[in-house]
Amino acid sequence: MPPLPRPPPCDPNADWPIPKLTIRCDDLAHPGAQLFFQHINPCEALREAVLAVYCWLYTPQTVPRNVEKILLVLRPMDGVAHTFGSDIYKEIHFSLDHIRNSSARAKDEIHGVIVHEMVHCFQHDGAKHGGHCPGGLVEGVADWVRLRAGYAPPHWREGYGGTWDAGYEATGYFLDWLEERYGYGVVKELNDILGKRAYGEEVFRDLTGRKVKKLWKLYRDYVDEGSPSGSGGPALPTEGVSRLSLDY
Repeated sequence: MPPLPRPPPCDPNADWPIPKLTIRCDDLAHPGAQLFFQHINPCEALREAVLAVYCWLYTPQTVPRNVEKILLVLRPMDGVAHTFGSDIYKEIHFSLDHIRNSSARAKDEIHGVIVHEMVHCFQHDGAKHGGHCPGGLVEGVADWVRLRAGYAPPHWREGYGGTWDAGYEATGYFLDWLEERYGYGVVKELNDILGKRAYGEEVFRDLTGRKVKKLWKLYRDYVDEGSPSGSGGPALPTEGVSRLSLDY
């Protein structure tokens, strides 16, 4: 049976619980801060990112309602961004240096990084049930939502990475292929399962009928043959490649 067609984005006016959204900038004179406020309406960008996570990973009935406040901190630092916090409070720290270094496409990069980090505020990983899923899957789901939200950077390519859990866009494109092959909602179901039980690789077999190593082989065959969209291609080298969207 062919996969179901991808539906349009969900209704942003549904009964979604929007946390209190706040922002702090540690250096208003930094060129990255000037780029941020030149291109971004913070309230709209944060709300849009929350809704992107909700729409691609949840329904109004399944969405987590525990997060009460999210603080975006803009500050000079190494890396790109990272997220931490408690069940009810989350902080996203975003590098002003990275924003400055992304000046040629600052608006889309800022939106993309915020969407990626917002996923970490809400996604399930199985840890509450005694079995945390691989970090590569956590990051892959975040980049998959970024991809579906329309903020994939121009350097992203299908086939990056040597394993299914290499993380970031490598795993993100693998998850997108699962959606195309096995039907819309696979990643949403995967996230839902990880909210109810510990992680185990058998989750992929439960969702698709195949082991994850077999799925990765099928995906690699698909990439090597070239996808109809023209985005397929051989795996890129993992050494010496600048990654523009990483958590540290």
